[in-house]
Order: sequence, then structure tokens, then C-alpha cells
Amino acid sequence: MYHRVTAAALLVALFAGADWTRFRGSDATGISSDKGLPTTWSATENVVWKTAMPGFGSSSPITLGDKIFLTCYTGYAQNPEQPGEQKKLVLHTLCVDRSTGKILWNKTREPELPETEYGAGRIVLHGYASATPVTDGKAVYVFFGKSGVVKYDLDGKELWSASVGTATERHRWGSGASLILYKDFVVVNASAESQSIRALNKADGKQVWQFDGIADSWCTPLVVSAAGKDELVVAERTHVYGLDPSNGKKLWFYAKPSDYVCPSTIAHKGIVYIINSRFQAMLMAIQTGGRGDIGESHVKWTKERWTTRVSTPVYHEGHLYAIDQTGYARCVNAETGEEVYREKLEIGGSGDKIYASVVAGDGKFYGVSRLDGTVVLALSPIFKKLAHNRLGDESTFNATPAIVDGQLLLRSDKFLYCIGK
Repeated sequence: MYHRVTAAALLVALFAGADWTRFRGSDATGISSDKGLPTTWSATENVVWKTAMPGFGSSSPITLGDKIFLTCYTGYAQNPEQPGEQKKLVLHTLCVDRSTGKILWNKTREPELPETEYGAGRIVLHGYASATPVTDGKAVYVFFGKSGVVKYDLDGKELWSASVGTATERHRWGSGASLILYKDFVVVNASAESQSIRALNKADGKQVWQFDGIADSWCTPLVVSAAGKDELVVAERTHVYGLDPSNGKKLWFYAKPSDYVCPSTIAHKGIVYIINSRFQAMLMAIQTGGRGDIGESHVKWTKERWTTRVSTPVYHEGHLYAIDQTGYARCVNAETGEEVYREKLEIGGSGDKIYASVVAGDGKFYGVSRLDGTVVLALSPIFKKLAHNRLGDESTFNATPAIVDGQLLLRSDKFLYCIGK
């Protein structure tokens, strides 16, 4: 029997991929299996749609079916020269139609004040809506720092909210780590809010466990399977910890050189890769599955004076790929720590040139700079620059892209773009 196949069906078959349900994708690798991903685009080429956001934000978009979720803020700090009054700050959770870019719903809530004062530190670089939401397919969970964790159903009805601490004002950087889900728990790195990791019950938001002593960490944790047992790995100023995600008990620790941590935990086959952010910059490879102090037994290698500052690399076929804060593309042998290449990219802007984590797919990896477009490189240990794409947009791009159905979702502090065919 002859069946007529529509063009739309062919596109779905060609590009179909998994939803991007959390920071760095559903499996937290930053890598998509989608094919046909765009290499080049501009303000007039390969832009499917462009949607103005109600306000600023740095959270990355996530997707579920035909819906996109992200956050932003309005009422305060919309004009850097005249930030206005903090009491007018409003926090937003948005749902956007993935096909058209139309905002389907926009739910607002009042913040817990006082917040980190705008202009008092580096919060001016990312603002008050930096944590990426997460979805389990039934609801969406968002995190607004000292204003807490909020659960919405997929139609925007608020189901619960929960505080995880209110001490954000002690940090000039504000809040930034993203939520993850583990079984029936929402796991929160609340370092900026209470120097703790907390697990909340997904059903009602009540706290299940708390692990204290997490200082100066904006690292999104990761659950890693080691010898048949799950471990929650997170790094903070002085330690890397492996916790039992079911109860928060400490399984192992590594006393690393003291430094704050922004890049998220990366893992492959039981090895985790941790990056110190600045003053004692270091890349570390640690074998999970140990118990107690594993500094002498499970640290495979360390590489001093190596950092991406904020951005998280991707692991692919034995290599780590990154673009660092100074605009260098870097490739490291993940087995040995040997640097395979370090190539200067012509990325404009002052200060840190990249906050977004790199993402990859279809033989390419993408580095979204803050002020000078997106660099596309070959996902290969042989350096090859494929494109440098600019949208003619004067806003700031801090968010990590999402990849879904052969398209990229790029978010600036003013717009959300769908890039592709």
C-alpha cells in the first residue's frame, strides 16, 4: 500500500531528538543526537522565529514537547545606569510555544527582599533569573535563589514554593546553580542561600535532607552511577563531595585547592571532571566510587592553571572540549589531562567573553559568547573553525543553548531565538 509522506513528517523523522529537559540537556552531557544542526545563521538567515522577552534573564531554555520553559525578571535593574527600586522587582516563569515563539503563559511572583544589590558586584553580569528550570514531564520546577524553588504544572498553576535559605546578599554574585531531579526529589545547590545542598520532595516541596558546608559554589550537581550505586557529586570552595542522593550522607571527599567553583560537574563512565574557577585554576579528573578521603587513591590527574571560569565543557569520545573566558578554544585528552589544542578565537567584548556552557551535536560544538555571537567548531581533536555567527543583537547572551529537533534555542537578556530550518 502506498503511503503519502508529508514534508512536515519527513522533517520530524530527520531531525527528531530528545527533549532538552534540564541544564545541559536531559542527560546533562550538553550533547544532542540530533542531525542537521545549523552551522551558519545571521539576523536574516536560518532564524525560524525571534521573541522578545518581558524582561532580563540568564536562565537557559528547556523543552518538553511543544513547550519551552525559562525565567526572567522585570521592574528592577532593566537599565544598568538607572536600576530603579528593588521593591519593584518581579520574577517571571514563561512558557513559550516551540513552533511559533508565542508566549503561552507568564506567571509572576514577588521576590524575597532584600536581594543582592544591583551594581554591588558581579550580579550585574547575570541578574536575578539565572538558574535553569527542570521538568519531569508532569511539572516544571524553577529556582529564584533566596526567593526559593517553585513548582508549576504545565499550564502554569503554582503547586508549591519552598525556601532553601535567604542569605544571598552575602554574595555579590547572587544565585546561579540550576536544579536537578533525582527520583522523587528536587536537588538544589543552595550555596549562595544557605551554604548547603538540599533535597525537596517533588510532591509537596518539603525538605527531605540537607548537607551543609557548601561554600562559594555555583556548580550544578550531577548524579553519577558508580559500581551500581548512585552518587551525587558537587564541588565547593575546598572540597569535592560524593553524597548518597537518597539521604544526603557523605560517601567520599577530596580536599582540593581552595577556589570558588562555577562550571558544573561533568562525568563519563564513573570519572568526574571538576574545574576550579579562578585563583587556583585547575582541572581535575576523579574516579567515583571511593569512600572517605579519596585524595590519595581516586584522583586520576590534575592540570593546574586550567580553567573555563564559568562555562562547562563537553565530553566526547575521550576528549573535553571548551571555550574559556579569554576566548581560547581548548581540547584536552580526558584520559591523561594532556592539552591537545589551544587556539585563539576572535571574540570581541571585555572581561569574561563567555558564560554559556558549550553544547554539541552533529559533529559540531557551539560556544555562545556574551557579546560577539556564536562560534561553531568541529567536534574533533583537530581544531577547525566552521563559522562565527552574529545576530546583530546588542543584548547579552549568558544562557546555554538548548538543542531540539535539529534547532538551537538561543537566549539573550532580551530575546529568545529559534535557529535552524
